[in-house]
Amino acid sequence: MAYLTVRDLSLGYDSHEIAGGLNFTVEPGDYLCVVGENGSGKTTLMKTLLHLRAPIGGEIRIGDGLLPNEIGYLPQQTVVQKDFPASVREVVLSGCTAGMGLRPFFTKEEKRRAAEAMERMGVAALAGRCYRDLSGGQQQRVLLARALCATRKILLLDEPVSGLDPVVTAELYELIGELNREGVTIIMVSHDVAAAVRYASHILHIGETVFFGTRDEYRNSAIGRRFLSQRGEAEP
Repeated sequence: MAYLTVRDLSLGYDSHEIAGGLNFTVEPGDYLCVVGENGSGKTTLMKTLLHLRAPIGGEIRIGDGLLPNEIGYLPQQTVVQKDFPASVREVVLSGCTAGMGLRPFFTKEEKRRAAEAMERMGVAALAGRCYRDLSGGQQQRVLLARALCATRKILLLDEPVSGLDPVVTAELYELIGELNREGVTIIMVSHDVAAAVRYASHILHIGETVFFGTRDEYRNSAIGRRFLSQRGEAEP
């Protein structure tokens, strides 16, 4: 059964539609990349999937036992977030807050989960460092560890490599791919369509034309070929 089933979804603000006619499913183990022009509604889709914004129309069904608090989220970073004056350990632990309720402290299990996530993301040695003193790549690894504290089922990543140099970008893509191969379902917004067709199992293209299918189907589709060509990106 699918984790997410989206039918005839319309996105927008104050009844102004940005994107419509979205139909797709996300199965356990999928790696879905969401691509499209700037302003096409990719980030709005993420917020709508997280119930941070109501859809204009259509429906989103959650299945296969997935709970709303079992979706990890890595948003686009702002300047303020990059300058956050907390330790790496504190940032990662904050990923556990969704399951705390009114409890004002972290349990041993939550602390263990945070330690495991930091180890998995290669930032355990930075646990006592101030988050704002880290490089961009280190900060993204910390935020991935934070998202993993929320869940090991499904991660929503909004432009996770934005602003990073090519070497760090490649490392982060590989790390995300490893998580997917370990069974974590990935939904990632990306402006890098060449990387999307290289790493993802499925592509959702939103804009004037809407496409959903496997990466090979997208690569061979009219919209996929046109979008790759417009960006001067060779097919992998």
